[in-house]
Amino acid sequence: MASVPNIVVLGDYEHALRRFPNWEKLETQANLKIYHEPLRDEALYQVIKDSDAIAIVRDRAPMNEAMIARLPHLKFLMFTGERNGTLDAKALMARNIPVACSPGGPSKETTAELTWALILGASKRLIEENKLIASGGWRDELSLLPMLAGERLGIMGLGAIGSRVARVGAAFGMEVVAWSPRMTPERAALENAKSVSLEELLKTSKVVSMHLVAGPGTKGIISTEQLALMRPDSILVNTSRAALINMGDLQKALVAGRPGQAAVDVFDVEPLPKDDPLRNTANLLVTPHLGFIAEPIFAAFSKGIIEALEAWLENKPAPHPFNPQ
Repeated sequence: MASVPNIVVLGDYEHALRRFPNWEKLETQANLKIYHEPLRDEALYQVIKDSDAIAIVRDRAPMNEAMIARLPHLKFLMFTGERNGTLDAKALMARNIPVACSPGGPSKETTAELTWALILGASKRLIEENKLIASGGWRDELSLLPMLAGERLGIMGLGAIGSRVARVGAAFGMEVVAWSPRMTPERAALENAKSVSLEELLKTSKVVSMHLVAGPGTKGIISTEQLALMRPDSILVNTSRAALINMGDLQKALVAGRPGQAAVDVFDVEPLPKDDPLRNTANLLVTPHLGFIAEPIFAAFSKGIIEALEAWLENKPAPHPFNPQ
């Protein structure tokens, strides 16, 4: 009698996947375990060493070539979303282990929403004003707030998310400018924006919002030199990828006063270590990578994991095979 396959699902930090239906069939066909805590290195290995199939929520379980080489039983791996920066997919394919992904749900919409929550939260000092009320106060010297109408919004990356952010900025009465490595005046004009150099965008924008893909030409694109160009009253916002910014340089720049504030949803190490100074950096508003954390997105994740694993169990092609570029 054939043994029952071992399936491991990793990275369900929010205990969200089982909130959605149709897990019953998988549970009757396999030894299914879902892990909620962050796992890396040896702790990760211990829970996946006997697995036949692995499903990962986004990129929450780093799988490099060395780790993959230690998994003799692995026959299938999938992750939710369409990109995974911590997975060596080529190492899997070199062993003829199929790799699949899944639709990510409306994450572009939710990330654009969070971007504006961060912009407004930082600009209007919502955290500080809430603490003031909670402590029994009313208004103080920080309560004389700036306004965004009439100011310049600089968008770095005018793709699906950046363009949404740009439209909201225009609705608020902001002047929208844009830059990316391949930006053209014509591309910017499609979103009623003006194409400018990166230097001009940083020097003149009240709000700089980052929406670039972290690739060879963009990793570390914001460091000490670029931060020093920013206005002392500016706000730097990153809901894209932590690798775009040298976070150590950002901490020092905030102390130096350029930019005046930052609002960040993404980090080099996630979850952010408890002793990381970013948790308590002045003029830095941080959120725990909430850009894609929403009910409809996790419904799509749950459905994508179930469909991919059921297809594998039935020796059918994955609904969404992954093809690394």
